[in-house]
Amino acid sequence: MAATPMMQQYEDAKASCPDALLLFRMGDFYELFHNDAEKAHRLLGITLTSRDKSENPIPMAGFPHHQLDGYLAKLIAAGCRVAVCDQVEDPKKAKGLVKREVTRLVTPGTLTDESLLDPRASNFLAAWVPGEVGGLAWIDVSTGRFYAASIGSHQLADELARVRPAELLLSEDASEEGIADEWSITPRAGWTFSPKSALPMLEKQFGTKSLEGFGFGDQDTAALCAAGGILSYLQETQRTELAHIDRLSPYESRSALQIDEASRSSLEISRTVRSEKRDGSLLDVMDRTVTAMGGRLLGEWLENPLTDRGQIDARLESVGQLIEAPATLASFGESLAKIYDMERLLARATTGRASPRDLQFMGRTLATLPEIKEQLGQLATARFSELDAQFDLCSELKDRLNSALQEDCPLTSREGGFIREGFHAPLDELRSLSSGGKQWIARYQAEE
Repeated sequence: MAATPMMQQYEDAKASCPDALLLFRMGDFYELFHNDAEKAHRLLGITLTSRDKSENPIPMAGFPHHQLDGYLAKLIAAGCRVAVCDQVEDPKKAKGLVKREVTRLVTPGTLTDESLLDPRASNFLAAWVPGEVGGLAWIDVSTGRFYAASIGSHQLADELARVRPAELLLSEDASEEGIADEWSITPRAGWTFSPKSALPMLEKQFGTKSLEGFGFGDQDTAALCAAGGILSYLQETQRTELAHIDRLSPYESRSALQIDEASRSSLEISRTVRSEKRDGSLLDVMDRTVTAMGGRLLGEWLENPLTDRGQIDARLESVGQLIEAPATLASFGESLAKIYDMERLLARATTGRASPRDLQFMGRTLATLPEIKEQLGQLATARFSELDAQFDLCSELKDRLNSALQEDCPLTSREGGFIREGFHAPLDELRSLSSGGKQWIARYQAEE
């Protein structure tokens, strides 16, 4: 029996991402079909039914569209790759079948949604290119922090234990030797890691003809190929501009104390041996930060202890001055507590996925910057003075956001009503038409 036009549309979308569970938007629901429906039934506990009553019924399962975040989190936690196929035109205006497209492909290492992330932990996507001098690259897509390192194969296990990627990209023809079973491996076509593909992709992303200015040399080819392979994967999964990824930083293993995999586990720096969770770890005991960004940075510092005497002394000098100025420290803490997670907010904004509430939180954060800058000016260490000199208050952006947005913005733009009255005259007129169309028509007729 020939497929209906809608099921053909589903099959076409599924063919574009065959290794992912496809969430297919139908009206107010996301539906899954065939094997995807059976798998979702097992993982999510949702009802399994069928699309028709023929001799070969099509298995089907689904859930209301507003429950997407909750179910998506469960599928990702189970290690699934999930493709979201949305209606990309208004059903009321569609001539025939509503147009649908896969708008994003969500995987464990490419998360950007707040509801899917631990606010105090980085979520890294990594790639490994083996060789005499191999290359390891890793990125937190939710913040844009991007690193690459040239390492030997004998160092791989220790480095993976340090980075702890949520997902590891590997050429489909590469050996998995030295890679523990705990890492979630995604095989990729070998050409995506080739210099001919990877290097131009990096140069295009960063708008440069050479990566030497980023601190990389000829000996770092494998590291750069791993980074380029990551960008290729992100373009495939994110399906949007990645403007927040504007730099690739070389990771120098000599700049941090090298801790082998077994020792790192025994030290329980960021997770305990028994539960593999943060609770009870050194980080859990020490973390008194008041922002999500601070919590992630502290974790990075503990996982990568400094070895350079100058860097250690500079950090201790800054900490010492704050301890000796308890009033300033207290006011600093009060100001920082008003700060939202700007790293992740900006990433969602630049990829076009910021909600009205995200923009509201950005405006509130920017409104707090003047008092933080004033407090920085009261501190005299070289590091604090450097931060003060670099501080940009972004006043124009702050004023625009806070003048445009209501005091309480909805979680999604679909709910509407988040732009202040008086900010945009044409919008005010449309609102007036919506709420008082009859009065407007009467006034218009009287004027005519």
